Amino acid sequence: MAGIIERMREDIRSVLERDPAAYSPLQIALTYPGIQAVWMHRIANSLWRADMRLLAMMVARLSRWLTGIEIHPAAQIGRRLFIDHGMGVVIGETAEIGSDVTIYHGVTLGGVSLAHGKRHPTLEDGVVVGAGAKVLGAITIGSCTRIGANAVVVKDVEANMVVVGIPGKPVAREGKPIDVRHPDLEHGKLPDVLSERLDRVLDRLDRIDGTLAALTEGERDLMVAELRFAEPDYAI
Repeated sequence: MAGIIERMREDIRSVLERDPAAYSPLQIALTYPGIQAVWMHRIANSLWRADMRLLAMMVARLSRWLTGIEIHPAAQIGRRLFIDHGMGVVIGETAEIGSDVTIYHGVTLGGVSLAHGKRHPTLEDGVVVGAGAKVLGAITIGSCTRIGANAVVVKDVEANMVVVGIPGKPVAREGKPIDVRHPDLEHGKLPDVLSERLDRVLDRLDRIDGTLAALTEGERDLMVAELRFAEPDYAI
């Protein structure tokens, strides 16, 4: 019993560290659905492992009704998981979550296969999953990686990366590595992968235009002729 109480205190301390809106342990225990869902999942998971699966599913169903967070009783969850806000979070049966992970509302840790066995993601320690993100399949997200809001991740991601876009594009994090116990919550610092690529394309087009402008009329005519000669003949 003492161990259970200590784990609950540990959960509350982790929320106080990660949410500036939290101001007291009692407030967190009574009004934070993410904490309540984690606590109820521990009960459901214990029942599941004791082969009392129908009762475990009933506890999980009650938790979903009370909190808006759906966690399968068989999912493996580490210490100090913080589900912030939490409405619409779905965590599948074979999902595995390490310690000090932060998940925001609307996140899905889902499967992409009907086969039995491992089909849901593994989140290593210190991962942060932004609002609305979807992490799908039996993939592994490396420790201290931050997944941007609404990203769709379907492939493994190395540790200490930032993932954005659909499908998710991992980008190496700049600066010092993130400490597992102090996750990266800087949601406003996400790389704009698409804009960066468009900028490179436009820069290349500008350089081509500059090169063409520097050519003489004869050189341009010769280049056009060579391009026409190089075009494939699709005539039948």
